[in-house]
Amino acid sequence: MKRSTRARAGTVLLILAVAVGTSVAAELRESSQGKARPSGADTEPRAGHVHSLPPAARHRVDLGRSVRGRPIVAVRTGNPFGSQTVLVVGCIHGNEPAGIAIAKDLLSDPGPVRQRLWVLPVLNPDGRAADTRQNARGVDLNRNFPYRWRPLGPPGTLEYSGPHALSEPESRAAHAFIERIRPHISIWFHQAQDLVDRSGGSVAVERRYAQLVDLPLRRLPRYPGSAAGWENHRFRRTTAFVVELPPGRLSPAEVERFSDGVLRLR
Repeated sequence: MKRSTRARAGTVLLILAVAVGTSVAAELRESSQGKARPSGADTEPRAGHVHSLPPAARHRVDLGRSVRGRPIVAVRTGNPFGSQTVLVVGCIHGNEPAGIAIAKDLLSDPGPVRQRLWVLPVLNPDGRAADTRQNARGVDLNRNFPYRWRPLGPPGTLEYSGPHALSEPESRAAHAFIERIRPHISIWFHQAQDLVDRSGGSVAVERRYAQLVDLPLRRLPRYPGSAAGWENHRFRRTTAFVVELPPGRLSPAEVERFSDGVLRLR
């Protein structure tokens, strides 16, 4: 190869290297600012369309173990740089399992573009295995959180709150996890009153979800030691609320309605 040909080739390679480096730098800069979008993603949602990211690697976190050693797992989906963190808990009372199907559907679908979505399908795996409201020590986990905890009992009764707040490994696992991720919105699925509860956060958010899933918005009693009550007290300007699903197993259409409501919620 003549010297002039080699020089021209070297110049071309240098130009390509600079162009690639500039492109990579721009991509990294967008990612650090939370602006990165997957290839082909729309920048604005279309009317009537649940806007979502293509399926991507999920981020799984082991939160701990139940009384009987069963794993408690949360999975993150959606946009890791999203401006809003949403938590969905499918089952805290073991005999109220309908929300598990919603949680699984959220993890099987593409994740939302603008949100970090954390899904905790089953917080009470021992109760789910035994089909009991309480965990394996007979404690109602939704009476075991610290805000306004008080003794409810004695042991063996339906809403036994445990010997003290956060006495149970399951509630401690959820407590530590929520302290870490500090969700803007948390949805706790229960059964079977078929309504959305005004749980003490933003009524506008609660009303919006009720409208999306076509359920009435009501106010249930505020129970001591509840998970949503603790979140709303602990993290001001955030919203944790209870969704009481209808009795029995949800139909596929109902599962889609409730999971799509999560993705549409702002």
